[in-house]
Order: sequence, then C-alpha cells, then structure tokens
Amino acid sequence: MTAVAESFSQLWDPQPGWLNTASYGLPPKPGWEALQTVLSDWRVGATSWEPWDESTTRSRESFARLVGADAADVFVGSTVSAAIAPIAAALPDGTKVLVDEVEFSSNVYPWMVHGDRGVEVIAAATDKFVEAIRPGIDLVAVSAVQSSTGTVLDLAAVVAASKEVGAILVVDASQAAGWLPLDVSGVDALIAHTYKWLMSPRGATLGYLSPRLQERCRPLEAGWYAGENVHTSYYGTQMDLARSARRFDQSPAWFSFVGAAPALELIEQIGVGVINRHNVDLANEFRAGLGMPPGDSAIVSADIPGAEEAFAAAGVRAAVRGGRLRASFHIYSTIADVNLALNALKNI
Repeated sequence: MTAVAESFSQLWDPQPGWLNTASYGLPPKPGWEALQTVLSDWRVGATSWEPWDESTTRSRESFARLVGADAADVFVGSTVSAAIAPIAAALPDGTKVLVDEVEFSSNVYPWMVHGDRGVEVIAAATDKFVEAIRPGIDLVAVSAVQSSTGTVLDLAAVVAASKEVGAILVVDASQAAGWLPLDVSGVDALIAHTYKWLMSPRGATLGYLSPRLQERCRPLEAGWYAGENVHTSYYGTQMDLARSARRFDQSPAWFSFVGAAPALELIEQIGVGVINRHNVDLANEFRAGLGMPPGDSAIVSADIPGAEEAFAAAGVRAAVRGGRLRASFHIYSTIADVNLALNALKNI
C-alpha cells in the first residue's frame, strides 16, 4: 500500500476478506455519514429536497473532472441500460453494432431490442476486438474493463479504429471508473454506474455524451428535471429543455447521489493514479500467489475448481462469473486480504 493510500485507509471499515468490489463497492465514511444525515432528516421531515439535490450537481461535476469532460456534457440517471436507450433509439434501421462476446448485457440488450428494425448486433472475441472494427460497423459498444474477465480495453486503439471507419463509440465504464484513468477524448458516450468502483449507493448513474451525439438523440425520458429551469418545469405544456446534456437527465434518486458526491470527490482527492497502483499491485500479489503472470487489472479471473467453497469457508467474499473465480481489489483492500484468500485456496 502506498503512503498516500494508507493515509486514507481509515475512511473505510471493511470486514477482512472483501474481494468483490466488481459486484459492489464499500462506502467511504464521508458518503455513509452524509447518507445517514439525510435519512434522519427525511424520517422527520426536517428539510425540503433541494439541499439533497445539491449532491446531484456535485456528482455531475466530479464525474466530469474524473473523465476529462465538460460538466455541460454529463447527464445523470439510474442505470446504464436506461442511459443507453436513447442512443439505441436514434440508430437508423439496419445499423450494425459491434460488441465484445462477453460484454455485460446492459450494453448489449438495449441494442438487440431493435432487432425488429434491422439493427444487427455482432460479437467479436476480446483479443480480436480492435481488428473487428472494420468498414460496415456503425457503432462500437464495449466496456472499458470487462466484468467477467477483468480485461482492460485498449481504449486508444478502439478510439482510433472507430474513428477510421466512422463508427460511434459507446463505452460502459462501470468496471473502470474509480480505479482506471479515463479520458473521453474521441468517445461519443461513456457511461458508468457508481455503485461499484465509485463506491456509491445503487441508483446513481453518470454519463458523458459528446455534442455530436447529443444532437442525434432524442431525450426520451425528459421530465421536469430535464428542464432548463427545473423549478419552472413542474407543470403545463410549455417545454423548455436544458440546452446542455441535462436534457437527458432522469429525475435523480436523491439519496443515491447524496452518497455518491462525497465518494467521487474522495476519489479525486486520493487520485485515480494512486488508486490504480494500489489496486493493481494487490491484484498482482494475488496473481503471483496463484502462479499467474502479472496483469494490468484490479480484477483477477481464474479457473480454480472448488475456490468458491474454499472462500466461503474462510470468510472470503468474491464472485464466480462465467464459471471462473473473480476477485477484485480496491483502495480499502489490503495485503492481509490477499493472504487470507491465498491461504484459503491452499486447502483445495
């Protein structure tokens, strides 16, 4: 653990053996405490909702800084699939969409449901993905880090290949944002749910939409919160949508964003680069203990029969995805967690 990472370690209280951030992240104390405060206020009606909603603005601005975007191009929502839906609806009939063959379904189904109008989803193997971006592909939909395998996308290569063939590029960053340095340059949409590596309550999704994609898409879920002035958009037929990407906002789940804002700001304070080194170093300690070569991911996927049962007996919490053990390491993970996991596996 780096000195910087260690100085922040007291902000979490994980039980030993939590190696499952790829399923959900643990809240830092500032996020947890902010959430407890507003829940107490909600219980007795101590305030109106406007102070809670300030967290939505803070989350939007923090996310924009984390991915190198202008906050005016960031929208808020609840799920990745709902955020993708307006993009999919804007595709012309007959569009060809390229996905990774192990892509998480939230970045697959929104395209596939348009199959009745000729939208075709084509899958390519992870190690052949860049070369599959060839003329005839209209949209590339791919995760920055694959959920099941932990494979880190060569984003620069995908951006270059997509640009060469004129394809729209949509990136699901749910397994990357918070530990992997990201930049939206050359990307048309980058969307992340915050309940994993951004360590927030489930229900807060943030996304970047390039100006060119904003012009192509209809804000299908527009409501009062998508208005240029939300306080004058409550009633009636005078629609004045926001000029920015806010017109794609879904009305936010206030308490989710109350927990998200402090967590995102803490990630900025620690630094994604610091978190990346900490996570990958621990993941590589685990890989070494398994006799695997080092990698560049905070997620380790390994075929170890009996690992799930051995982990359960030792109190290690990880996951099985695609029939393989998946262990994931984040800023609150320690070398003690690594050793606990490796010792559990010695018995199988």
